[in-house]
Amino acid sequence: MGRYLRVGILQFGSSTDKIRNLERIFSIAKKVEADVVVLPEYSMFTIENLSPPEVHERSEDLDGFYLSEFRRFARENSVYVLTTILERASYPKVFNTAVLVSPREEIVAIYRKIHLFNAYGVRESDYMVAGDSPSEVADLAGVRAAIAICFDLRFPELFRYYALQGAEVVFIPSAWYSGPLKEETLEFLSRSRASENTYYLVVANQFGQKFTGRSMVVDPLGVVLLDLGIGEKYVEFEIDLDYVYEVRRTLPLLSLRREDIYTLKFIPRNT
Repeated sequence: MGRYLRVGILQFGSSTDKIRNLERIFSIAKKVEADVVVLPEYSMFTIENLSPPEVHERSEDLDGFYLSEFRRFARENSVYVLTTILERASYPKVFNTAVLVSPREEIVAIYRKIHLFNAYGVRESDYMVAGDSPSEVADLAGVRAAIAICFDLRFPELFRYYALQGAEVVFIPSAWYSGPLKEETLEFLSRSRASENTYYLVVANQFGQKFTGRSMVVDPLGVVLLDLGIGEKYVEFEIDLDYVYEVRRTLPLLSLRREDIYTLKFIPRNT
């Protein structure tokens, strides 16, 4: 009997109003049968047109109201939930944080975005403190899962690190800005990260005036199995985890690495 993971992807456009965003999320995801639901980056609220102090004022700690609503949602629907919050840090800044919650309302994994989006005229570092560690590769219903956030897609070292830690799927909450070639870039980076590491990528993206939509599931050969296109929607899709190892037997990229010539090491930051 094979191993499968049913993934729910929620694509929507958030506002600066946390309560309105929660209501919108729960109205879109009315019927949940997935093992895990993945939400976009900035699901809590968007930082558009807000100053750093205003973002800090709206931010919350991990034990705040916003995350408690997803703990409840996870329990009521017997589902894992990967949501993002703007987590309070030293004034006036926040962490851009992804939190994986279990059906028992437990926090399974926390990832604070390590590559801040200082490009295309945007400066996340004006608002945010960068994280200093990759996510752990967590056990999610028997599946080894890791987390990255949006701009992280442009840094292949992080994704190779997850592969070497045994990840079978990487979840990527995203708020991918629209613009010339941006949809193409989102797709080829997602396909590249999946193919070069021979695992699944699941991208849950914002959709709206400034964001592309195009949430997707990419398989270990870099094939886009699901593309949500545009619009606000909730879609569930089943992935076959045994296929990861079938691909790796045929295309053993990880074992063919020349570690005698180059290595990839993660050195934890001293605390």
